[in-house]
Amino acid sequence: MTEIPRRAVHRTAKLASLPLGAAGRVAAGWGKRLVGRSSDEVSAEFSAKTAEQVFAVLGQLKGGAMKFGQALSVFEAAVPEEMAAPYREALTKLQSAAPALPAKTVHRVLAEQLGRSWEQRFSSFDDVPAAAASIGQVHRATWHDGREVAVKVQYPGADEALLADLRQLERFSRLFRALIPGLEVKPLLAELRERMVEELDYRIEADNQRAFAKGFVDDEHIVVPRVVASAPKVMVSEWVEGTPLSATIKDGTREERDAAGYLLSLFHFSAPERTGLLHADPHPGNFMVLPDGRLCVIDFGAVARLPEGLPHTLGVLTRLALQGRSEDLMELLRTERFLGRDTDLDAQDVLSYLAPFVEPMGAERFRFTRSWLQRQAERISNLRGADFRTGRFLNLPPSYLLIHRVTMGSIGILCQLDAEVPAREIVTRWQPGFADEN
Repeated sequence: MTEIPRRAVHRTAKLASLPLGAAGRVAAGWGKRLVGRSSDEVSAEFSAKTAEQVFAVLGQLKGGAMKFGQALSVFEAAVPEEMAAPYREALTKLQSAAPALPAKTVHRVLAEQLGRSWEQRFSSFDDVPAAAASIGQVHRATWHDGREVAVKVQYPGADEALLADLRQLERFSRLFRALIPGLEVKPLLAELRERMVEELDYRIEADNQRAFAKGFVDDEHIVVPRVVASAPKVMVSEWVEGTPLSATIKDGTREERDAAGYLLSLFHFSAPERTGLLHADPHPGNFMVLPDGRLCVIDFGAVARLPEGLPHTLGVLTRLALQGRSEDLMELLRTERFLGRDTDLDAQDVLSYLAPFVEPMGAERFRFTRSWLQRQAERISNLRGADFRTGRFLNLPPSYLLIHRVTMGSIGILCQLDAEVPAREIVTRWQPGFADEN
């Protein structure tokens, strides 16, 4: 493969193979049961094969399909354990892996973006990619002044593929909703599409990264690599080595998990005040723990612009829910258009719906677990439950969509880490409105 497959008919056929393949395996499963194999055995085989197909198709297509797979991967912790195992490995692979482009194609992009004498800007350049993701792959190199650098090269055809994939994936949203119960897939796709134009221009990402690097310069907890050079489809930044967060999730000690959870939470809540931006692509492939214990953050293509920091209203809503002030909570929800003025809901029902979500801020330390997140997913997606009925009337104003997506993605990672975090302390310091007296 020399570039992302661009033809719509080719990409549509590959994406269509996901639900078609699943349907075929269901039919085959019936046949296997008829010849005496147990339903548990057949179901396990079905899940494993479906997971492998999801990884193979989304990984090969890269583009928007790969991006969507990465977004789904952070919700893995919400899937019931008996269903999650086959998907966990496949979706986790999507956080950092994809088939690599050949060196000839990489050199062509570098010549187009950095000039025909691009090689003179490097002392050395490794043609074997060190990492590959949704719209680009990363090569290790040495800059002409001796600095070790990471060179991010965008896949040819990424611009066409991204938007085409997201349009096609909307047709198959039911399949992905089955993988991640309770997840509203279409709003996630719509939100991803809105971020695509910015992510395709690496000069915008470079400016974002510079802002984060400035906001966290010499920080004792967080590291953001400095940008060395940038072009529309190539970006060069300082090389940083560490332990991928996915490795900590898989094999980390209790102390390592808790420390990573603390740093992730600190970064999420403090960045808007320090940079005016919110890192909007929370999946483990974008974080690593350095040997000195600091958290390194990469990939700033998707950000939310919050020049005033996190919304004050968000802190007040959280505090009112923790304090059990249902009537005040309802009034603020109506004022801020989370609820329509004429919506007929009981204030206590609304409080009951929201209270479990703010539970982590109610104690000095809170352990984020898969089982806790699974309970929340089951609670709000139970068609017969009161919380499902209440949730149907709650609205998320457009200005909060990306903040909500980032928060939920970060919580998903915390639950994958099984991390115990002093959430209340962090929120008190960095979330405006939370510590107000009234």
